[in-house]
Amino acid sequence: MGKKALISGASRGIGRAIAEKMAAAGYDLWLTCRNSGQELFRIQEELRTAHGIDCRAEVCDMGNYESVCRLFGGIGHLDVLVNNAGISYIGLLSEMEPEQWQEVMDTNLNSLFYTCKKAVPLMLARHAGHIVNISSVWGNAGASMEVAYSASKGGVNSFTKALAKELAPSHISVNAVACGIIDTQMNRCFDEEERRALREEIPADRFGRPEEVAELVMQVIGAPEYMTGQIITIDGGWC
Repeated sequence: MGKKALISGASRGIGRAIAEKMAAAGYDLWLTCRNSGQELFRIQEELRTAHGIDCRAEVCDMGNYESVCRLFGGIGHLDVLVNNAGISYIGLLSEMEPEQWQEVMDTNLNSLFYTCKKAVPLMLARHAGHIVNISSVWGNAGASMEVAYSASKGGVNSFTKALAKELAPSHISVNAVACGIIDTQMNRCFDEEERRALREEIPADRFGRPEEVAELVMQVIGAPEYMTGQIITIDGGWC
């Protein structure tokens, strides 16, 4: 049986780069996104053609438990789960509506509970598996004007460490990759002056590339089983 992986938020940016790396490594894939179905299905066909893998795409709100249950209804075997789906909110906390706060928490943090609740039994049946959660340096340091995002990613980090302890006896690793500023559409909301100011704080003097994050994810998946519960940072030396 071939290796199988689920990647959420795979229609662009980091998720797409991870999908491309895993497809090239021979993984059969399930890919999800919430809003960019047309692009996701195009990627599905590209990966099938380029790598000869089984690739299935589904529009799914990973922050909705019923949607995740429907998705896992078609998944009978899973080696790797990559929780990448995420959204941000930039603005003063006092101006944020409760519905906006809840959407960030549902997408960035609650989705991990939903996917892991469904994926872990599949991995326990084989006493093997890898879970990789995509986090952020703001989950460690916090960011002004991004309180909800920072709080959600801090939760991702704690979730990762706790679940790793729970699953280590079953040979299932759980790690997180904490990204600095990566050149994705999420960060293109900043104007040129803001981007310059951000770049000047990074010793590497540039934003990271999605492909670099994808390469690190592949290294995490291929690491010894003893490496679990780690929050691995990729930020160009910012921290």
